Amino acid sequence: MNTIFRKSMLSVAGLAFAGGVFAGPIAAHAAAPTMDAKPVAVAVQAAAPKPQGDQSHITLNDEQTANVKAIIAATKKAGLPERAAVISIATSLQESKLENLGHLGDANDHDSLGLFQQRPTSGWGTPEQITNPEYSTTAFLKGLRQVDGWQDMPLTEAAQTVQVSAYPDAYAQWEQQATDLVGQYWNS
Repeated sequence: MNTIFRKSMLSVAGLAFAGGVFAGPIAAHAAAPTMDAKPVAVAVQAAAPKPQGDQSHITLNDEQTANVKAIIAATKKAGLPERAAVISIATSLQESKLENLGHLGDANDHDSLGLFQQRPTSGWGTPEQITNPEYSTTAFLKGLRQVDGWQDMPLTEAAQTVQVSAYPDAYAQWEQQATDLVGQYWNS
């Protein structure tokens, strides 16, 4: 679906919903016969994206926690919102379990390195750059920015569009932990 059309439809639906929530109680009160009624508070809350599928979770060590903080810092430095950090952390959880991996020999997927398993031969940077958490996150975020509508698409689709993984649905399993980590460290 065309992104502009989809956003327009979501805006119209949101306005209709908000109009119903706010005008509904007022209109009902105006039309109702006079009686002692207590005011009712109406709360409208934006729904956070619900993680897709079964969720995985790992316990992080100090190195992994430092890498979470580095991803968040690079996201803030790039001027991107928390959602970008969630996508980045979930991607790194899938690709490296938040470990800054060097060359793993025969156990390695081609020449993939670092937090995001980026490949020098695919143009992500030099091995030294890719194994620098700030650089690799910035490179990932640069790719994410090029994905039209990444803010509104499922996490796994946004991550896959940047990473081009052989396992495109695997990123989704880390969304809840990534969301929790961003919630825990974004303001610290």
